[in-house]
Amino acid sequence: MGDVFKEQIVKRKPTAKDMAIRVCLIVLVVLIFLVATALIGPQFSIIILAAAGFGAAYLMSFLSVEYEYVFTNGELDIDAIYNRSRRKRVFSANVNDIEIMAHVDDKVRAGDMQSYQDLRDYSSGTTTPDTYAFMINYKTKRTKIIMEPNEKMLKAMSGVLTRRKLHVQQ
Repeated sequence: MGDVFKEQIVKRKPTAKDMAIRVCLIVLVVLIFLVATALIGPQFSIIILAAAGFGAAYLMSFLSVEYEYVFTNGELDIDAIYNRSRRKRVFSANVNDIEIMAHVDDKVRAGDMQSYQDLRDYSSGTTTPDTYAFMINYKTKRTKIIMEPNEKMLKAMSGVLTRRKLHVQQ
């Protein structure tokens, strides 16, 4: 059997929390500028405004997130890509270690998906027909991972996972 390699990118949709953080950062920059102007004068407050603006822009870049799923010969790696420029590995495990994988709305297996110590959502943030969750012991914790594998990724994973572990929604 040949090597199996599948990759997929899922963009996280902005939430109300993301918008609130953006607004708060902008208000904070304006407040810093006004306080600096009142305390040290307008000539130095421009420099402080520029520094605060760059800092706010840097923090806002972490609100634009894409997740890249890479499945290679039984290994599943998930990377977070911030602002299409910075990448960080957020999850890596062997698919054989997955206890159970099912659609997030699967009522039959809901009981198997409830007792977890850590929840990690690597999906777009909305429930779609492609939104799945799986349970795994990851870094000494029982962890529930939410992701959105497409049909090709599910098919590749089904070659490794048994039918008792993977429950694909029809």
